[in-house]
Amino acid sequence: MIREFPSRLVLLGSDVTNSLSPIFQRAALEAAGISMSYDALNVALGALDRVTEEIRRDRIAGNVTRPHKVAFHDACDVLTPIARKVGAVNTFWIEQGLLHGDNTDVEGFAYAAQDLIGDNVSGAEVLVLGAGGAAAAVLTAVEHWSGSKATVVSRSIAKSRALAAKFPGVAAAGTDASEAAARASMIVNATPAGQHDDQFPLALDAVPRSAAVIDLVYRRGETAWVRSLRARGNVARDGMAMLLEQGALSFTRWFGKEPDREAMRRSVL
Repeated sequence: MIREFPSRLVLLGSDVTNSLSPIFQRAALEAAGISMSYDALNVALGALDRVTEEIRRDRIAGNVTRPHKVAFHDACDVLTPIARKVGAVNTFWIEQGLLHGDNTDVEGFAYAAQDLIGDNVSGAEVLVLGAGGAAAAVLTAVEHWSGSKATVVSRSIAKSRALAAKFPGVAAAGTDASEAAARASMIVNATPAGQHDDQFPLALDAVPRSAAVIDLVYRRGETAWVRSLRARGNVARDGMAMLLEQGALSFTRWFGKEPDREAMRRSVL
């Protein structure tokens, strides 16, 4: 538990103007009777060092999203084991003057996956689209699923190989998403595709009808890819469940108590 409350809460990213995090975190704060702001800050890549200094000085806590999760990980004084494993931070706070970093995306994804398909995650064949911090969080969760394997496909085979190498015996890099999808029981989109438009990260006809699909991108009304997949019979959902759960876990890191998850959920519906 954190010894002292933060002065304020922020979300750091390069394009967070339309993020839902301030909405549900403010709802959680109100439900808990905590008078504190939660603000989304658009931070350019070159400005992250300056913002990190302000965070330390002013005892700020919060969340980190694209594209700063890896760079913020490197700036932390103290990392949780899971943040160190992932190599990316999405949750931070100040304790005894030190910048602490954690990654609640892992538990958030695990929750969303099990909520979607139940406890049948053992032995899964997972296709992960993307090789960034979100993909690393997915693989960290998959690593704990007995007998499960993952294929990582991204636009950069070098990045795919580097990420897969962090999970030996579990992950391998692939070059053809359609080929990997053909044998997948679960497909996870960990790229930004579809965040601001109706772009599909993978063509519909490449997705087996038997595969469960989780799109880590979230939009009100779901992404076009998820809606189209569900219409053709796939079990599919977007990243809203993961977003809310990782946010609830962040709240617990900041304040040492559980938030009102139902209040958070209602706020974004």
